[in-house]
Amino acid sequence: MQSRYINPYTDFGFKKLFGEEANKDLLVDFLNQLLPDKHQIKELSFQNTEQLHDISVDRKAIFDIHCISKTGERFIVEMQKAKIKFFKDRALFYTTFPIKEQAKKGNWNFKLDQIYYIAILDFFYDEEEEKAKVKREIELKDQDCQVFYDKLQYIFLQMPAFNKEENELETHYDKWLYFLKNLEDFDDIPTILKEPIFEKAFETAEIANFNKKEFDKYEKSRLSYLELVNVVKTGQEEGRERGHKEGLQKGLQKGREEGLQKGREEGLQKGREEGLQKGREEGELNVAKELITQNILTDEQIAQASNIPLEEIQKIRKSLSK
Repeated sequence: MQSRYINPYTDFGFKKLFGEEANKDLLVDFLNQLLPDKHQIKELSFQNTEQLHDISVDRKAIFDIHCISKTGERFIVEMQKAKIKFFKDRALFYTTFPIKEQAKKGNWNFKLDQIYYIAILDFFYDEEEEKAKVKREIELKDQDCQVFYDKLQYIFLQMPAFNKEENELETHYDKWLYFLKNLEDFDDIPTILKEPIFEKAFETAEIANFNKKEFDKYEKSRLSYLELVNVVKTGQEEGRERGHKEGLQKGLQKGREEGLQKGREEGLQKGREEGLQKGREEGELNVAKELITQNILTDEQIAQASNIPLEEIQKIRKSLSK
């Protein structure tokens, strides 16, 4: 059954809501829930994000936003719908561009504008203790946890951690997260979101308002998103299950050989590690083969999804075509 509203985690959906000139007011309202008082946005403009031709697929869901605060201060927001593979590396890499682009010719004193990197995640990133927190704010600090540089900040929204229901929403910030988390599942506008800014967001996100070209683009974006999610999830589950079984078998065998207590503990540990590693590798290979046979994504996208080098993906494609 077709949803009434778009999935905001797709590249198309994310750009439709936050990356179009006509919807700047949506973007300003959303960002002002995340930024500090001194950087509440008065005006913003989109800058070109296609400088990186070799990774232009990634740049489709990244916005380089130049802002002026209500007090006249200039700053930059780099905003994206984050991807799971090498997430932290991506975040650090992309902030190098708005930094370098501030360089001026001539006698420049190296003074930089404030930069915020804001990423919306539909997954938990790796640290266990961070899983319970929706909003993560990161700054560059020294060994004494003192802020070394306060003009580069990362804000990550881990959307799976937001679990408030409609009757639990307390702030405008809560309402935005509730909107994004549940948009694709709404049949109608919830009473608590019947405000002009959200009514415009719902109108923008309503699939029935798309023309044929927009609908086709959204469907392609949605299918690519679902394919990546499902294939990666399946590969990880198969790898974990196979690795767990092989790990138990190897661990028990080695444990018997080395002794009842010590042998069992050491053998189980090593066996699990070896089995899990082998299972993960087989799971990633399964992901790659499945994506190649479906012929939806490019080799570069498949390499990102499966965590296998591009050269190996190309070799696998050749072998499957024989």
